[in-house]
Amino acid sequence: MITVRDVDVRVGARLLLSGVSFHVSPGDRVGLVGRNGAGKTTLLNVLAGDLRPASGTVTRVGGIGHLPQDSRAADQSVTVAERILSARGLDRAVRALRRAGEAMADGTERSMKAYVRTEADFQARGGYAAEAEAARVAAGVGLPSAVMERRLAALSGGQRRRVELARILFAGHDTLLLDEPTNHLDTDAVDWLRGFLTSYSGGLVMISHDTSLLADTVNRVFHLDPQRAALDVHNTGWDTYLARQEADERRRRRERANAERKAASLHAQADRMRARVSTAVAARNMARRADRLLAELEPERRKERTARIRLPEPAPCGRIPLGAVSLAKAYGGQRVLRGVDLAVDRGSRLVVLGPNGAGKTTLLRILAGRDLPDEGRVVHGHGLRLGYFAQEHDTLRPDLTVRRQLASVAPHLTDGEVRGVLGSFLFTGDDADKPVGVLSGGEKTRLALAGLVHSGANVLLLDEPTNNLDQASREEVLAAVGTYPGAIVMVTHDEGAVTALRPDRVLLLPEAEEDLWSEDYLELVASA
Repeated sequence: MITVRDVDVRVGARLLLSGVSFHVSPGDRVGLVGRNGAGKTTLLNVLAGDLRPASGTVTRVGGIGHLPQDSRAADQSVTVAERILSARGLDRAVRALRRAGEAMADGTERSMKAYVRTEADFQARGGYAAEAEAARVAAGVGLPSAVMERRLAALSGGQRRRVELARILFAGHDTLLLDEPTNHLDTDAVDWLRGFLTSYSGGLVMISHDTSLLADTVNRVFHLDPQRAALDVHNTGWDTYLARQEADERRRRRERANAERKAASLHAQADRMRARVSTAVAARNMARRADRLLAELEPERRKERTARIRLPEPAPCGRIPLGAVSLAKAYGGQRVLRGVDLAVDRGSRLVVLGPNGAGKTTLLRILAGRDLPDEGRVVHGHGLRLGYFAQEHDTLRPDLTVRRQLASVAPHLTDGEVRGVLGSFLFTGDDADKPVGVLSGGEKTRLALAGLVHSGANVLLLDEPTNNLDQASREEVLAAVGTYPGAIVMVTHDEGAVTALRPDRVLLLPEAEEDLWSEDYLELVASA
């Protein structure tokens, strides 16, 4: 349970929310919505206790489970099972039970008694039933039994994200705070999560751009309005919220049109009456009445700006600017890539498909020079200029400001030009001096894309470029992808992104098989 009273939320000098109050009780399933940069992630961090509000109080009762957008386990050496079980302290109990079992090999009565005590502690924490429950939750979010004993270091970014989601769902918290929980989930996992959240009896506050998930799960909607630094609370489900928003907008337009028509008529009549001394006072009163009609209207909502996203004009290059020969890579003894051969022709469009853990992100990191292959090599052709968009935004430095981050990747730009580029990506005023580390996932996506604009890249490596974007920004990205004349290698779960890409080839992992693109492959995208 969470109670918020008169809370102000700031990022630097910028006021995101003012005087916010609300209560999240068991059974409340809240959809927290608003444009990228409105402050959704910041508010969720305040609710979790990771950030302090500028003023006001946040009271938490019971356990809070928080899934941030950049959730990562600190210790990459533990196994998947250990990480999930650690949510209830069962990882230590399991390790102790294993050690006690190994110690029983000496056959002494002391070791037997120690095993009995250790097993009793294990059972008191949930025991084998809890282990089975953890396995069910893991399977639900797309982590099969085959990965449960793998080290986190051997997993892909998408798999590690699923581990953190499974850990939080398994913990049995009283309240869940989930920031884009469907990132990296395939269709089956999203369906499982939908069922879990629908039946969840605790409190839930969720940020998601998956409107179908919101429609099926939430029973309250909190909308952040950055123009008013306000939080609008709607105690309805998603579909009713949308219908009311549309009806309110129609009502506002109708009232404004009627008021403007009446005011224009009154002003016109007042203008005619001003010419006569006997009616001059009445004319002034009539004009004041017309002005009051307009002043009493609800403020007209400004149309929300959309980032003007464009991709770089590619520099000239040879016929095959990028290639790969027999690439292979393993993490922690687990083979991720095997025998990948690739030739990226000038202006070609390749989509990489495969299940989570098949090596899609690893392939792009190797092609980008971020990781080295264990075997094989990457071939740079004549005039190659690479542009890399990383799924985890690890090309961004959290210690830099937004302005300095862009300047570091585009040193040829003047400070004025840097600010101009940032403005077109909706980083205006004080936003340019915010630390990268405090940005939301959508803002990081926009900043990373801004860094590509003046790169002159003729081959783009795009890893989930539409993650964390609101609908308007996503459409801008897809339009930019569709018109970019250079070569693109893309990893995505977004069917719309593949449609915009219009791929000519597909690379299937882990088989490392390449084929001409066919619409038949489209059904694999969401399940990849």
